[in-house]
This record gives sequence, structure tokens and C-alpha cells, in this order.
Amino acid sequence: MTLDTVTTKWKTDMLLVSDNPSGQNVFIDASPESGGHNEGLRPKALMLSSLAGCSGLDVASLLKKMKVEFDTFEIIVEAELTEEHPKYYHKVHVNYHFYGNNLAEGKINKAVKLSVDKYCGVMEMFRQFATVTTQNHFHNQ
Repeated sequence: MTLDTVTTKWKTDMLLVSDNPSGQNVFIDASPESGGHNEGLRPKALMLSSLAGCSGLDVASLLKKMKVEFDTFEIIVEAELTEEHPKYYHKVHVNYHFYGNNLAEGKINKAVKLSVDKYCGVMEMFRQFATVTTQNHFHNQ
């Protein structure tokens, strides 16, 4: 069993710093309206970054193994919060955008599907509390 541990420390006002098992730090802060100074990422949005990052690492690895050529890709996550407290994401849509010449759409679709359905643990976590949908977009240049 793998156990990940992070330590998050208060710095000042609403600013926190959190470590990561990789040794890197991330700053977490609130908006000025909530007493923060916009000096870090917002906690809920950081969850969306984790979702995109998890799936993005899967897709990059799978496309490399499949020898699929592309110029770049980006993942845009749109999420809707509930109205009542505690507010949480109940609808999440993940858009995968691929850019390149003569994109191998079939292989790219397969790589994304493997990430979404099999490999991305963060995606599975989100499914426990949200409706998650995905869509692939191809931008042949």
C-alpha cells in the first residue's frame, strides 16, 4: 500500500504552503474578497488541476508508447459548483485539445479513453461525487 503525506503550513493571512512527495511546494491562497492576496492557487481549482494533470500524464505516456506524433495538447476542465454549502463540484467536463499535422485521431481517442476509464485515479475520485464527461477536440494544422 502506498501512503502519500503532505504537510500544509499557514504563512500569513490566508496564504498556505503545501509540500508534495516530489519535494515541490504549492502556494494556496484566497481571493482578496475572502481575505487573501491571490498569491497561490485556490483549493477547489487545484483539484481541477490535479484531475487534468493526472489524465494528462497518462495521455502523454500512452501517446509516447503508441508513437503518436503531435505538436501539443491541452486539457481544459470546466466544473460547476453546487449552490449550497458545502459547495463542491457536481458537474465536471474535461476537454482534451490536440494540435498537430495529420493527427492519429483513433490512437489519440484510445489513449484518452484508457486514461479516463482505467488509469487516472483522480478521475475515479471525481466520479465519486460528480458527473464527469469528456470530449476530444482535434486541431489539424
